[in-house]
Amino acid sequence: MAEVITKEKSGGKQNKKPIKIDMTPMVDLNFLLLMFFMFTSSFTKPNVMDLGLPAKDPNPNPPHVIDDKNQITFIIGENNRIFYHQSNEKDLTEAGLKETDYNGLNVSKIISNAYEQAPKKENFTIIVKPTDDTNYKNFVDMMDNISISKKERYGISDIKPWEKKVYENVVK
Repeated sequence: MAEVITKEKSGGKQNKKPIKIDMTPMVDLNFLLLMFFMFTSSFTKPNVMDLGLPAKDPNPNPPHVIDDKNQITFIIGENNRIFYHQSNEKDLTEAGLKETDYNGLNVSKIISNAYEQAPKKENFTIIVKPTDDTNYKNFVDMMDNISISKKERYGISDIKPWEKKVYENVVK
């Protein structure tokens, strides 16, 4: 602990006592406290989104093709912009590529309207196509919106060149 060493001097002056403090016990206590808090604390676990991947299909080439009216395509762009369409390569125009925001009600309404107009509701599919400028948060928000709309069939794909051409014309 603390050790006091006294020196005796003769004379008219007051005797000064030098003090030497031993810091070893304080250092030991600090390390013990540090180890205690390290071992008793729990680290946060990362949040993981479960993507329901389909089972392996025994028939590698399914005979059914998704019709344009049985799907809706969302293109996630830069600057928190999201576009959607229900067109094919020949029919997609700049006017046909509509824009919305990430509000869950808007996206759910768009998905439910497309679902109600689908000729074969059992084949209705949501296709998400992020661009190269998309940030991760917007992609996760879109996946959350699909989850909220309770639609089981969705896919993630690259944006096609014909879609990219129309998208770039709209963004300009």
